[in-house]
Amino acid sequence: MDYFKKGVEVEISSEENGFQGSWYAGTVVRKSRDNKILLQYKDLLEDDGGHRPLREEIDFLLLRPPAPRETYREFKLGEDVDAYCNEGWWEGVITQVTENGNKFGVYFRNSREQLDFRPSELRLHREWVHGSWVPPLEVKSEEVKEVLIPAKKEPGEETFLGNFSQGAPVEVSSNEDGFKGAWLPATVIKKLDKDKYIIQYQSLRNDDDTEFLKEEVDNLHMRPQPPVTAIVDCFKVHQEVDALFNDCWWVGVVSKVLEDKTYTVYFRGTEDEMEFKHSELRQHQDWIDGKWVIPSQAMKF
Repeated sequence: MDYFKKGVEVEISSEENGFQGSWYAGTVVRKSRDNKILLQYKDLLEDDGGHRPLREEIDFLLLRPPAPRETYREFKLGEDVDAYCNEGWWEGVITQVTENGNKFGVYFRNSREQLDFRPSELRLHREWVHGSWVPPLEVKSEEVKEVLIPAKKEPGEETFLGNFSQGAPVEVSSNEDGFKGAWLPATVIKKLDKDKYIIQYQSLRNDDDTEFLKEEVDNLHMRPQPPVTAIVDCFKVHQEVDALFNDCWWVGVVSKVLEDKTYTVYFRGTEDEMEFKHSELRQHQDWIDGKWVIPSQAMKF
């Protein structure tokens, strides 16, 4: 709280639907009551046709210092980046490099879309954790290398074409508060028209608790059950994982390795840290264009 003094430059996050995961540049105008801070946005205006910068009172928990940025950096396939779009920075992962490294395809997990960006519109993704940037600003000799590794296929396995068969194990996402970012195990009961399905959750019960909950879901909120790519004997610090909590899988990053194969996992969306047993974690994979993709193990907070 002491950092956010009058005139200090900051980045502001949003809790509004459609804006989660984005950061906007601004300046502190003054402190208000109840841990609120009045700030002025750098690029957002009061209305579409206006010329006055937007001012807003924000909880200080939604603020952070401006993220550092290398003067020049060669971005690589599989790196987590922030892409500048619509006056804000949005977190994504590089899934394509084109035009001799002068343009990059960036996949956004929240919206599940891919857009192209120039190097000047990208920066390495960093998290503000306990008053420090993770990872710190890079030095060339300490550059961290990452690759995007296609998930291993069984003999004869082909790229997924988008149709789920009856009885297939799947995972389902939700836009409801409290479940955003989570994947819930389910089974396909029936295919409907227009890429919709009736699924039955494996853990959620109906209101009278007589059976597992059934629901109609479109294929944009479904994916196959992730394949087991390898037996992981021990997860490492900074490794991206899925953690099983409240019968859902949530993506996080290992922040500490404890005794007895127990880990502390950091969740970016809520900035929470929780402890998990080894059996409650799995290697994180992204479902992109009908294929499973494994980010490198040297992921960031």
